[in-house]
Amino acid sequence: MKAVFTVAGARVQVRNTEIPAPKEEQILIKVVAVAQNPTDWKTIKLARVVGAIVGTDYAGTIVGLGPGVDEDKFKIGARVAGLIHGSLNKTGAFAEYVLAPEHSLIQLPDTWTFEQAAQLGVGMTTSCQCFWQSQNLPKPFVHPTSTPIVVLIWSGATSTGHYAIQLAKVSGMKIVTTASPKHWDRLKALGADACFDYNDSQVSEKIRVYTDNKLMHAVDCISEKSSFQKISDALSEEGGTISCLFPSPYKLRAGVKTKFTLTYDLLAEPYKFPKVYNPRVEDKAFGDWATNLISEVLKTGRIVPLPIRLYPNGLESVQEGLQYMEEGKVSGEKITYRIADTPGIGKN
Repeated sequence: MKAVFTVAGARVQVRNTEIPAPKEEQILIKVVAVAQNPTDWKTIKLARVVGAIVGTDYAGTIVGLGPGVDEDKFKIGARVAGLIHGSLNKTGAFAEYVLAPEHSLIQLPDTWTFEQAAQLGVGMTTSCQCFWQSQNLPKPFVHPTSTPIVVLIWSGATSTGHYAIQLAKVSGMKIVTTASPKHWDRLKALGADACFDYNDSQVSEKIRVYTDNKLMHAVDCISEKSSFQKISDALSEEGGTISCLFPSPYKLRAGVKTKFTLTYDLLAEPYKFPKVYNPRVEDKAFGDWATNLISEVLKTGRIVPLPIRLYPNGLESVQEGLQYMEEGKVSGEKITYRIADTPGIGKN
């Protein structure tokens, strides 16, 4: 198969490699489309591993089942999506085939194309972690309380923010979000009740006024620069909890707690970057619960994908797409590659 490998100089290159064989509780997926995340270029730049397959998000069809896989739940030919920890070894997603643990797979309704579904893995599972692994917020399909819980989703225009808003809406929460004003109409259409400009010097004070100084829950979908402090300032005087994608570099005020989780933990496989992680039974169980939940929520038709920016030459375009993202040019879109568009790969 062809796959995108890391090479010297923190760059990537399409190379040939063997198709992997599924082991215990693993599933082999023939990949149709993959989507790009900030973690892809950051891992390549910071981990500097040479000879690893790049990529985290993918969608495709099941073509092989390893020993111990639930054959009643996962069948050959089924349409699935998911994530894998790419750019560290030869298990990355930007390839013709990918191996994944069965508990990490999202089952797709026919209403989602592979190009759309390729973006689900990181965005949806991270949102689940932020709401229900880091905090005990209302869940979908559970009767909501008479007074909805208010949640602040910082950077709602990001991929994680896009899906966090929709999951919060399905769960009956009241949603406050931040983004550039050009994204407000789109985010309100997704379910946001109020939007604020994160570049506004008074944004924290305005959110605190809007929430009547009672905001206790926040999800930081960017987790960099000044977001931690601004969110802390927007929470109630008593404080609250911030689910974040990276640890806070700041000491926040009394009463404000941060809960840091990485979606890679849900794979329940050991890794050493960007932190040292040893598998935990509870992470595997939560990953199984989360992907089952996502599969059910997708069936409702209430989740919509981010607009797609499809690069024309499949895997051969990845270096260009990584540079575009690293330069900060991505805004309200998902960089996507179709495997069959790669020169030298047939479209059958």
